[in-house]
Amino acid sequence: MNLRTPIHPRSTRRRPRVAASIAALLLAATLAACGNETDAPGADPSATPAAASAESLTVEDPWVRSTDGAEDTSMTGAFMVLDNTGDEELTVTGASSDVAKKVELHEMAMVDGASVMREIDGGIVLAAGKGQLLQPGGMHVMLMGLTEELPAGAEVDLVLELADGSTLEVNAPVKAFTEEDEHYHAPGTGDHEH
Repeated sequence: MNLRTPIHPRSTRRRPRVAASIAALLLAATLAACGNETDAPGADPSATPAAASAESLTVEDPWVRSTDGAEDTSMTGAFMVLDNTGDEELTVTGASSDVAKKVELHEMAMVDGASVMREIDGGIVLAAGKGQLLQPGGMHVMLMGLTEELPAGAEVDLVLELADGSTLEVNAPVKAFTEEDEHYHAPGTGDHEH
């Protein structure tokens, strides 16, 4: 009779348990070491990456109205679809472009019974998972003090600015857009308010 026979099966059962325990401890230590930087001593737990909002913002179908044939060639509008693909609300607070001295976010609104164009107070707020159409006669990016004419077929670089300080670069083609009153917004929408 061999006395080692009963011992051998027990020792092989222990090795997997010990190995599994060691593997679990190593995995736990690895996961703890891989925590985000806000877990570090002295780190601000509320801090977020600088480009978190811009990474959640997508832009579709951007375009800029051509100044060809316009009565006032010193300004134009940029239009697009903004989508917030993230899980948190984000706000587009402004924009800039090399082709304009001043760029503002505008909307059409009723003031004293008249439809007027005005700067959007507080920027364009996009709820999580929602979007906003920027279009003639509605919300849009207003480019004022143009430094050059914008013929159809040209391109305009815009930089959208977000509330968290991040930015998103947008390249928009220039397209012809004709209207009865030869202005970029829909006919009969009234005068500008600044």
